[in-house]
Amino acid sequence: MPVKNLFTSSVSYCKPPETLLIQQFDVAYFAANSSISFNISAASVEPNVNVSANLFVNVYGMHPFNLTLDLCSLAHGILCPLPMYNFVGEDSISLARYLDISSYVPTIAYKVPDLEAFVQLTLIEIGTGDVKACVQATLSNGWTTHEPGVEWATGAVALLAFISALWQSRKPDSIAPYRLLDIIYLFQAIAASGLLNLNYPIVYRSFTFNFRWALGFFPAPSFQTTINNMRNRTGGHLDDTTGNALALTNRKSSPYNALANLLTIDITSFAESMNFSRSEGALNLVRLNNTPILAATDVQTATSANTIKQGIPIWLTTIGIPPENAFMNVFFVTLILFGAASAMAGITYLVLRHLRSTRLSGSEYFAPTGFNPVVFAKSWLLRLTLVVVFPVITFSFFQWTLKDSWLSILLSVVLFLPVVGFIGYSAFLGFRWPNFDLWPYHAPLWDQHRLKRHWYFIPLLVVLFAKSAFIAFGQAHGKMQVIVLVVLEGLVFISIIALKPYQTRKADILAGYLAIVRLVCTGLMIAFLPSLGVKAIIRVVIGIVIALIFSVAVVVMFFNTLWNILQPLSSRKAHTLSPSDLSDSSTLEKGGLTLSHSK
Repeated sequence: MPVKNLFTSSVSYCKPPETLLIQQFDVAYFAANSSISFNISAASVEPNVNVSANLFVNVYGMHPFNLTLDLCSLAHGILCPLPMYNFVGEDSISLARYLDISSYVPTIAYKVPDLEAFVQLTLIEIGTGDVKACVQATLSNGWTTHEPGVEWATGAVALLAFISALWQSRKPDSIAPYRLLDIIYLFQAIAASGLLNLNYPIVYRSFTFNFRWALGFFPAPSFQTTINNMRNRTGGHLDDTTGNALALTNRKSSPYNALANLLTIDITSFAESMNFSRSEGALNLVRLNNTPILAATDVQTATSANTIKQGIPIWLTTIGIPPENAFMNVFFVTLILFGAASAMAGITYLVLRHLRSTRLSGSEYFAPTGFNPVVFAKSWLLRLTLVVVFPVITFSFFQWTLKDSWLSILLSVVLFLPVVGFIGYSAFLGFRWPNFDLWPYHAPLWDQHRLKRHWYFIPLLVVLFAKSAFIAFGQAHGKMQVIVLVVLEGLVFISIIALKPYQTRKADILAGYLAIVRLVCTGLMIAFLPSLGVKAIIRVVIGIVIALIFSVAVVVMFFNTLWNILQPLSSRKAHTLSPSDLSDSSTLEKGGLTLSHSK
């Protein structure tokens, strides 16, 4: 039977601290024995302050209880008045059975991943009614949709697809390289679906983190420190939102879901209705050498000025990457990718050259007749560029919206121009001369399409560019972002149905399936618009549905990859522009989605 408990996941001031400064505030509720444990490190800076504590709980916008506790009746009055020194207190309190707090907490709170709940503790001065301190602590039940195992699994699927594509692309009739792009673009689509300026339920945003690696984000702390130092030395400003992103989330957004008028439960004396029993050795108050407290360094004050913006900023901050570091992460990962690819290409070339020169038995298996290593390398250069084009464009655009390091801006231009230029040049050649014999290393753009539809990659590139622009430049306009993306996904789906651009019916079906997945999931995200005011529970259900739809698509592509590995490869003739090749028929499934589901 799963353990039912709730514990603190982040802490922040909801009012600038005046009387009480807090370094640590941990609370846990155990439903099994109806007990509460807490661990607090704090200090009072005003003398003779007697306060009562108000405890307010919000779970998915619902308000199970709003209780008042007389601190003077707790622990033999040791907290009344508040101690004028640093103190550390911890206690386990068993609640009276007749109080039945568990009845106020919905059962779903212990089971649903990425719980959206918070406890607000307000200290009110007895006599005057002045608020002396206000602290909010978000709660968690330990369950989340962001699992390292899922990241490793999706990475393994991509690696499997890459190995299959690399091996099978020795022959021009292979479909594996196109399937590799399909999988990478699907993973990027899922990750990028969390970058819009919407009020996502935490459960869905956490799900998108499983695919963050597809956008080039591997948040190693030392790596972020190095980037911070570089930015700081080149005109950038050090990021101030490196703490827990939940603590600085807008209070109208998940997981707070705060409303203007809060429901209250009138309980005149909460302390009198409770039966306190301290655990052995509990309530250990420690005075730390009368050292004065200057500031609470571990707990930040959440105000309208310092809350983290929705969209790319909060997505990155939650995974431990300052938003100003976004492009530099993509830049270095891209360099590493192309560096590793260059080293692999060099080693492969030397091995193949040795095999051919020595004419060893089986060399034809590794290097078939007609295999051109130069064309092979150039075509893979284009494929790798297609892999990184979406994150490079998106986060280059995003970098340009920031008034930050001049070096970061310069490097974004240095990377943006060759990536876009190379794809643009290949697109020009593919559009003008779609001939495998003439421009074989540019074929990854158009060779999976029917010759009558060889130009289909052009609108797909335009859609990719438009998505990047609206995601990066439209961070202040969530409604515009989601509407435009729905329209773009709808146009892609309609074009696949109307034009049937791929070489076989199977390829068109697969392309249509992935397009409808993106269209439906993007359309459902309209419910996350703050202006619609959709209730938290409904948004959570919709988020889980979107995650399930995308998960099914991932499983489909995994089995498709296995199928393509196990199936014997068929050979086909290279395309030319001769009249006999203008037929719509083909015996080989070469299709799939090359750019149609880029996000």
